[in-house]
Amino acid sequence: MNLEWDEFFVTGEPLIYAADVSIVLTTIAIIFVLTYFKKWKWLWREWLTTVDHKKIGIMYIFAALLMLFRAGVDALLMRAQLTVPNSKILEGQHYNEIFTTHGTIMIIFMAMPFLIGLINFVVPLQIGARDVAYPFLNAVSFWTFFMGAMLFNISFIIGGSPSAGWTSYVPLAGDELSPDPGQNFYLIGLQIAGIGTLLTGINFLVTILKMRAPGMTWMRMPMFTWSTLITMILIIFAFPVLTVALALMTFDRLFGSHFFTLADGGLPMLWANLFWIWGHPEVYIVILPAFGIFSEIISTFARKTLFGYKAMVWSIVAIAGLSFVVWVHHFFTMGANAAVNSFFSITTMMIAIPTGVKIFNWLFTLYKGRIKMTTAMLWSLAFIPNFTIGGVTGVMLAMAAADYQYHNTYFLVAHFHYVLISGTVFACFAGLFFWYPKMFGYKLNERLGKWGFWFFMIGFNVTFFPMYFLGLAGMPRRIYTYEWADGWFNLNVVASIGGVGMAIGFVLLVYNIYWSFRHAERENEGDPWDGRTLEWSTPTPVPFYNFAITPTVKGLDAYIIMKKDREQQEKTYKPIHMPSYSGLPIIMSAAFFISGFGLVFKWWWIAIIGLIGVLVTLVLRSFDYDEGYYVQVEEIERIENAYK
Repeated sequence: MNLEWDEFFVTGEPLIYAADVSIVLTTIAIIFVLTYFKKWKWLWREWLTTVDHKKIGIMYIFAALLMLFRAGVDALLMRAQLTVPNSKILEGQHYNEIFTTHGTIMIIFMAMPFLIGLINFVVPLQIGARDVAYPFLNAVSFWTFFMGAMLFNISFIIGGSPSAGWTSYVPLAGDELSPDPGQNFYLIGLQIAGIGTLLTGINFLVTILKMRAPGMTWMRMPMFTWSTLITMILIIFAFPVLTVALALMTFDRLFGSHFFTLADGGLPMLWANLFWIWGHPEVYIVILPAFGIFSEIISTFARKTLFGYKAMVWSIVAIAGLSFVVWVHHFFTMGANAAVNSFFSITTMMIAIPTGVKIFNWLFTLYKGRIKMTTAMLWSLAFIPNFTIGGVTGVMLAMAAADYQYHNTYFLVAHFHYVLISGTVFACFAGLFFWYPKMFGYKLNERLGKWGFWFFMIGFNVTFFPMYFLGLAGMPRRIYTYEWADGWFNLNVVASIGGVGMAIGFVLLVYNIYWSFRHAERENEGDPWDGRTLEWSTPTPVPFYNFAITPTVKGLDAYIIMKKDREQQEKTYKPIHMPSYSGLPIIMSAAFFISGFGLVFKWWWIAIIGLIGVLVTLVLRSFDYDEGYYVQVEEIERIENAYK
């Protein structure tokens, strides 16, 4: 691909220049701080080469918060553009790029990594394990996700962002209508990040199957662990479909094949089918762990065992199974016959049954509970009515005949934001407040947390509830402007005001993290919420080996039982085997990034150099005979005594 310098760098927009300056200044500031405080070696030794699931989890969450900021700014720009008719804040192409990157980042680079971060930190602790089954692979997962995310995000300043929507429907995403490199960033960035997600699926499936503490039978697993287990199965079955679809479109764009083209026998609808065969399970990949998080929090702060535990488990299984047979409801209007649309209408509506079961389970858990109204609990309680609104409107969309009216309108935009923000983003915030003391040894400030909650939650409803009516009034999605005569001005103003409220809520969350880092009191007991599951049985901060002695589980809510038993057992420590840290995962992922960058611009020599780097690291790993090390009893005693 032959590009001039002014085509290589994105130019011409004041917003882009401002972003360039902020990126340069931030980079200089980071380098200065690390150099001034002599933290480069610490950064490499403690974080960049770590295979500790807890540190990897924290890095996932940190990266996800950065992506939430990026996608949030995109959303505010969209709201600014749509507030008044005939606005000139953004040109049409720029608007298309922003709504494409907003959707892609929120789903792929924010929601999933945030949840995977919480899973990384919490699940091995919940099941009484000392680490995940494949610690090295876990580091590869994180770094491939991170490099994929960075490759996608640099399109903002280099080459230009993708503009065909996060669904990338062809022929719009094809080489003829999107000839610039933006769509290549989408394809290669998602492909590299997808490697990490698939490896995570395998890793945590094996971890939960094989590394549970003695006594932790299937029906004694915490609900978050159950939801993680089912989510990992969804990932293993769904992500290969996305991998193949992305590869086929990459072949079309880079090598001139015709899998999805209009000419030479290609099938554009094949992309739509493959995308949504992955895409709808993907919705549940980011929802089911959220269900697990809410279950843990509601049970803890209602101070009751989760009502209908077995029904909830089977509901998760049913939702996961049904998620693979509903994908056509995303394009009822494509022209399929009545029988096909009826089948997918019924399967879609059936998902409401197990979901409704779970709603009632949470409500009955709250019934007669001694409820403690923490920030994490507020997020969990707010989830129930807001998610129900999203679910009910989802049933409306599931009716194929009615969908012809709602399709491609803001009604749909309101629906999926009610599902995904109240379902997933609320869960991320709830989980962050809930497990933050275990991660960092101190709580986030509750007063600031509640202020942030109310701003965000009210802002969310003020933003998206009017969109149902905008959709019913005929406002199509994906438009970048409209006329005064359309009559959509008032509701768009209201929605934009709500967006500002959500932004204030996020700023308060970030300030809360800073304030708590500076002023919060240390939590020394390790159990600040009177927790019910095994992660709260560990001291804070959690030792790098998690458990000095592997716990024995005697029932559901294992830690509650331990606290009631209060058995004082003589502690006999044994040497603990732990994996060694390694720099290969980040080097391998950097090589993926280099290769991907070359492919984006069809600069084959760069792509080949990167690919050689990947192969070299794979060979080095194959001949790496480091089998870890043992933590000796003396060191374990020293660490454990320090917590007393």
